[in-house]
Amino acid sequence: MSDTLRRRRPLGVRLALVWEVVSGGLIELWSHKLRSLLTLTLLMLGVFALVVMTSVLDGVKDKVSTGFAGMSWDGTLYLVPKRAKTSEEQKRFALSSGLRAEDLARLTAPHPRVLGFSPRATRRSVVRVAGGSERIFVNGVTAEYSFLMDRPVGLGRGLTEDDQRRHSTVAVVGATLAAKLFGGADPVGRDLVIEGVPYRIVGVLASGQIFNEELYQDANGVLIPLATYMDRMDTGHRLTLVAVKMRSTADLDEVSAAMLARARQAHHGIDDVEVQDLDAELARAAGDFQNQMHGWAVVLYSLAGTVLLVGGVGVLSVMLISFSDRRYEIGLRKAIGADDHQILIQFLLEALVLAALGATVGTLAGSALCRALSDKFPWGLVVNPYGLAAAWGIALVLAVTFGLYPAVRAARLSPMEAMR
Repeated sequence: MSDTLRRRRPLGVRLALVWEVVSGGLIELWSHKLRSLLTLTLLMLGVFALVVMTSVLDGVKDKVSTGFAGMSWDGTLYLVPKRAKTSEEQKRFALSSGLRAEDLARLTAPHPRVLGFSPRATRRSVVRVAGGSERIFVNGVTAEYSFLMDRPVGLGRGLTEDDQRRHSTVAVVGATLAAKLFGGADPVGRDLVIEGVPYRIVGVLASGQIFNEELYQDANGVLIPLATYMDRMDTGHRLTLVAVKMRSTADLDEVSAAMLARARQAHHGIDDVEVQDLDAELARAAGDFQNQMHGWAVVLYSLAGTVLLVGGVGVLSVMLISFSDRRYEIGLRKAIGADDHQILIQFLLEALVLAALGATVGTLAGSALCRALSDKFPWGLVVNPYGLAAAWGIALVLAVTFGLYPAVRAARLSPMEAMR
């Protein structure tokens, strides 16, 4: 048939020819169910893996980013005891009593660049309840701790200024510890015993993601008033740290210098306290996380790509077998007027139909899994459109690439040779 006649074909005729090719391809796939199923499975698994992995990686990034935000490290610095690095420093530091509760009057004096202060003292101990005992972290904090360090209370109430002033034996229990000690029961109003002293539970911290040591200690321990901690837990009045919440991260240098100067005055000129910039720690942790995510993405995408590549080899196998089985049909079609171009398009369309079926099943399965896992992530788990488009694009490109060789062989086959 000449090129002029081909160009004059109406659109309806062209669509009918395409449908004939597609339906013929489906019939061919159905007639070789096992072979087609194996190829479809490989293509489906490759698309499924890409859809799920891109979506899950997005969900993990959202979850970790939410966790980083929950650490309240932005605009926060820590005053912590400095470790002596030389024998000279050891001798000098021995002349100081270290970071203690008595320093707080000087350290926490109002500063125009500071939003608030949150001292903290921590030690390991054993808690006893009616059902047994558990080794925990006991954390002495002030009433401002929950607000400044973003530790919302899920049940009951938090610590108050009145608790601090009265040196009350009350406690706010971490979510993980509450689950260990009381299961699903509400522990508010119950008592627990720490080193022989009973504490009344007044609240339970809300559960959250654990990304640093302080979050772990809070989740697996109890918060008690700092004054009570100093009376009952540590008569030496030692502090683990003092958190300083700045109004702006731009004030870091000024606030750091002011805090170190205050600590130096409180310790009679001895520099045994240092500053930890949590913003820098957060940036470093976020960078490490991004590097890890990049590494995992390379590994997972390589696995999914390998599966798709094997699926493409399956398409090649199916189309070669189809070419061998349909030599007579190809010759007959050419004898009654089909040209090389039509045979080429027929085989390529059949390869695309095979890939599209596998991609469709993989997309549906991946979407179903993402929907099932959605409640595990803070913002849900939405199918990544870029991952979906990439999966379909790779599957179709592989189908055309691996289906091209059988299609060319079929197109170049002479009618006499095919019908012999």
